[in-house]
Amino acid sequence: MTLHFSKPTGEEEAFLPRHLADSMPFSSNKLPEIYSEFSVKPGSSEAEAIKKTIQECEDTERQGEERFCATSLESMVDFSTSMLGKDATAVSTETDSTERKVYRIEAVTKLSSDKPVVACHKQEYAYPVFYCHKTDTTVAYRVSLVGAGGSKADAVAVCHRDTSEWNPKHLAFQVLKVKPGSVPVCHYLPENHIVWVSKN
Repeated sequence: MTLHFSKPTGEEEAFLPRHLADSMPFSSNKLPEIYSEFSVKPGSSEAEAIKKTIQECEDTERQGEERFCATSLESMVDFSTSMLGKDATAVSTETDSTERKVYRIEAVTKLSSDKPVVACHKQEYAYPVFYCHKTDTTVAYRVSLVGAGGSKADAVAVCHRDTSEWNPKHLAFQVLKVKPGSVPVCHYLPENHIVWVSKN
């Protein structure tokens, strides 16, 4: 299959220290303060991205899912280990190419057995924020891929076994031409997203 693993553009931002992240306003009713804090012009594309991220973080949880927006590395670790236990480990996609290539699968390893996983997705924000969610119906895999010219990717793929609670307008349903809850939906994760799995 033809895949494109995008790397983060520019320098990778570091998490804010927890004490600093916790002192920052982070709610939809504090948007004017947030815009002022980061010199963001209301109505700009950056302001809209901040607003969207906060709205997603405040959105109602789906059935069978627990969610949390991590504004620091410590808060991400705390949430993930509280969901999976102290032996939880983080995995992410690693690749040596950012070009669109045809890859073939060399090996697939199941990472998460039948236990829940926590997936953390990088959000657009003024500093690193990850939208993390624990689901009981998602399975994670490590997929070794070899591309044209010998390039390699050690990719993380997740399969959502129950999509019945998803928005019917979700892009996956449009692409696959299926309805919520009808089939599992699997996808690869970009490099700056993280999946936490339990070792046991």
